[in-house]
Amino acid sequence: SLCSDVLALPIFKQEESSLPPENENKILPFQYVLCAATSPAVKLHDETLTYLNQGQSYEIRMLDNRKIGELPEINGKLVKSIFRVVFHDRRLQYTEHQQLEGWRWNRPGDRILDIDIPMSVGIIDPRANPTQLNTVEFLWDPSKKTSVFIQVHCISTEFTMRKHGGEKGVPFRVQIDTFKENENGEYTEHLHSASCQIKVFKPKGADRKQKTDREKMEKRTPHEKEKYQPSYETTILTECSPWPEITYVNNAPSPGFNSSHSSFSIGEGNGSPNHQPEPPPPIADNLLPTSTPQEAQQWLHRNRFSTFSRLFRNFSGADLLKLTREDVIQICGPADGIRLFNALKGRMVRPRLTIYVCQESQQLRDLQQKHEDGDTVTSTFFVYHAIYLEELTAVELTEKLAQLFSISSQQISQIYKQGPTGIHVLISDEMIQNFQDESCFVLDTMKAETNDSYHIILK
Repeated sequence: SLCSDVLALPIFKQEESSLPPENENKILPFQYVLCAATSPAVKLHDETLTYLNQGQSYEIRMLDNRKIGELPEINGKLVKSIFRVVFHDRRLQYTEHQQLEGWRWNRPGDRILDIDIPMSVGIIDPRANPTQLNTVEFLWDPSKKTSVFIQVHCISTEFTMRKHGGEKGVPFRVQIDTFKENENGEYTEHLHSASCQIKVFKPKGADRKQKTDREKMEKRTPHEKEKYQPSYETTILTECSPWPEITYVNNAPSPGFNSSHSSFSIGEGNGSPNHQPEPPPPIADNLLPTSTPQEAQQWLHRNRFSTFSRLFRNFSGADLLKLTREDVIQICGPADGIRLFNALKGRMVRPRLTIYVCQESQQLRDLQQKHEDGDTVTSTFFVYHAIYLEELTAVELTEKLAQLFSISSQQISQIYKQGPTGIHVLISDEMIQNFQDESCFVLDTMKAETNDSYHIILK
């Protein structure tokens, strides 16, 4: 079998190199190995890419990798693994719900991911939720041989923007999250997550793509070849962060966004564009004409219209979208009616106030730079960041500034505005309500008396 020499050393090397440096010596509790060869056309430090044929069964070996004495609480117990096929591309992740709905509409009755149960070994109670086409789960005993065969039915080119043939397909990820039981016997305690990048082709297409990649590599000079990884016979899934539990929530922070940095050094120029954590674009939660009455009910709950869910319980997405503004106001009253109508039409609301801010330390550094270069100061280019305010309160401004500096809002103790003769005026809600739209401020920061917090002054 392809997996027989899974323990060949180069594969472990490949896995190590793609982990962050602090994990270099960390042995993960489990290892998952997909029995399909990696592409030879992958640069040395890039993540591996594996080609699969649509609908073909591929083995994933579930290996217990624990050191002696590690995680003794799962000895003799089952664990639960959830498999997902998700988008690799950030842009598609933000519209995943709509992408999958569109797929369901075009391929009625089909699933994105299936387990080939007759071929699999050691899996217990496999389940596939009919509403989650891209997810399957099962229980398994880490002490016994476990192999699960999966089939992926969606093709990478089904999600490309233009559909004129010959375009590159989008990469997907196969992600596995494994959980142990909590004290109530529910499998909710996260143990380990790993994933790998795949592309899916029409039957036999993966073999053709592998062959053309190989031929392309053979034409390269030996010097060029050194920049590429060899093709490994199997694909080791590398550690990743767990899949966020609640999907499609309007204000869920993106899984990678960490707001609890303990220190923020102004001198290091958080104001420069490359240090700035981009807030994730809002995840559109538009109701689709293809939504079933049950999905329309879920959408009403998610968007705070639960009070009207009984009234609309037999309405599909298409029924709700056909309602006119007058219909909705008549059913729900003026306040909720207008809100529901706007939500149905997916209206983007303009912020009530926009202000632009720039860090003083950034400005000073730019000025010094210009002096050293002997240039005129007038040509200095300052980086400003836009802050959009909806509620026009001091609390909201504090939160937005904390996000800008990647610190928690507790670390900002007071915000002042520099007044006449250089006095510091404490910012109040009323003052913010009287800011002119598109005002510009330079931010100065002062260490507060307490050790870890700051005062911010708007000049």
